[in-house]
Formats: sequence, C-alpha cells, structure tokens
Amino acid sequence: MTDRAFSVVRAGALTTVQDLGRPGHAHLGVPRAGALDEPAHRLANRLVGNPASAAALETTLTGCAVRVRTATTVAVTGAPCPVTVDGRPAPWGAPFRVPAGAVLDAGAATHGLRSHLAFAGGIETEEILGSRATDLLSGLGPDPLTDGAVLPLGAPHGPPAAADAVPHPGPAPELLLPFLPGPRDAWFTRAGLHTLATGRFRVSPASNRIGLRTEGPPLERARPGELPSEGMPLGALQVPPNGLPVLFLHDHPTTGGYPVVGVVPARFLSAAAQAVPGTPVRFLPLGRRPAPASHPG
Repeated sequence: MTDRAFSVVRAGALTTVQDLGRPGHAHLGVPRAGALDEPAHRLANRLVGNPASAAALETTLTGCAVRVRTATTVAVTGAPCPVTVDGRPAPWGAPFRVPAGAVLDAGAATHGLRSHLAFAGGIETEEILGSRATDLLSGLGPDPLTDGAVLPLGAPHGPPAAADAVPHPGPAPELLLPFLPGPRDAWFTRAGLHTLATGRFRVSPASNRIGLRTEGPPLERARPGELPSEGMPLGALQVPPNGLPVLFLHDHPTTGGYPVVGVVPARFLSAAAQAVPGTPVRFLPLGRRPAPASHPG
C-alpha cells in the first residue's frame, strides 16, 4: 500500500466515498449516486486544488476521524463541525495542512447533516462505470467506511485555492422544495394537490441517501391501483400507498410503480441533503403543466 493513503480511526454513523456520481446509466438500472450536497463537495475540492470530479468523503451527522500516512492538505465543508488535527483546532471551510501520522477529526455537525472532507489529490479507490462513488442501493463503489479501513490518495493536482471566507446559509428554519407538477399529478384529487402545496410536512428519521421521507398529512388519491414500473428521475416526488411524498435523492431506484406527483429540480436538492429529521418541509409548485393539445374527433 502506498504511503499516499489514510486509515480510518472513527468511521462515524455513515461515511462514504463520493464524487459527482455516475449519471447516464439509468437504463442499466444503475442510480446516479454522488455527493448529496454537490456545492459543498465542489467547494471542498476547489479549496485543496482538486478538480470538482475528485472523490472525497461525505459524513453523516457524527463526522469521522482518519490518520493520514503522508502530509496532505484537507478542507472540510458542508455541515459545519468542529475540526481538529491531533486534538488541536483546525479551520472549517478553509484548506489546512495535516502532518504525516496525524489524526484529522471532523466532529459531529453543529447544524445540518452531512460534511464533506476533500484531500489534495482526491481519494483513489477503484472506478466503476467512471465513478468512485459509493451507491447504497446498488452496492457499487467502495463500502461505507469502517474502523481500520485504508483508502488510497492520489497525487496533488495543484496548489490550494485561496479563500478569505466561505459563505454558508446557516441552519434553515424549514426546507423549501420547489417542484414542477407531474407527470402523474392527475392521480391525485384537487384536495390532495392542495394538501401538497399547503400542508405541514417534516423530514422523517427514516430518510437516507436513497430518499428524503416525509411525515405529515397524506395526499388524497383520485384513483386506486398502481402504475406499471416507469423511469424515476432524480428529484422525483413519489407517493407510496401511505400518501406521504418521498423525495428521491442520488441513490434512488431508477424505476418505480408509485405515482410521481412532481419533480424537484436538481439545483434545489443540496438543501435536502442537510435537512435533519424533524425539519419542517414546504412544497412550492413552480407552475402548471400545459393542458394536452386537443385533437379533432
């Protein structure tokens, strides 16, 4: 094993290797995967001189700790958390050096849910379908981190980027999810659609990288039964039989038979990545789909 590596001292609740994912393989039944908070992932890589596509660590709630085998530059972004190197404070949201043999500890998130740790040179686990991302649904990519695991690092790409300050919105009082109605909104009554747009929902503790589940008032269906399986895009708001919308995130299944009442555009999904259980959720319709063209009888 090369000295350009790190060993896992504390794996945390769920820490995975993520990059920008493997889009374009849904026809093979392969989800996109990749960093849930993509802006935070891109920023962490830029701060250590990596391309945006480099693989980094994504932690969940409790952070993680690793021992580097060679001196390297690291940046921690996403959910703010206490960062230390051999017990001494290190910055969050800025690049810093970690000496060979030192333990880097990214602690529990002070708010938000997922932190991103980028290392100069990126994490060089095996590429599968052009990505190193861990996919919890299909099992592709490296396993989630476990104590004692060793992961290789690549050669640095360039000097770290200078940053006087890293903007962060802070804890949001609620998660706002704009959505485009359809394609199966006709499967719900007018009252059900009104519930979606005005109801009081919150993030369920059952949420994960596959989907953000909600608690709240169920959406009333206009018709019984289910659909034949059809393609499911990133950001789909699928409604299972309990009537509670599920927002499909990066490890979502590529097909499904429950109706999709709307789709949240990808640019709004990073906020969902940081929404802790219990966070209020509000769905905001972006507009109505045009009525189907009429045809002469």
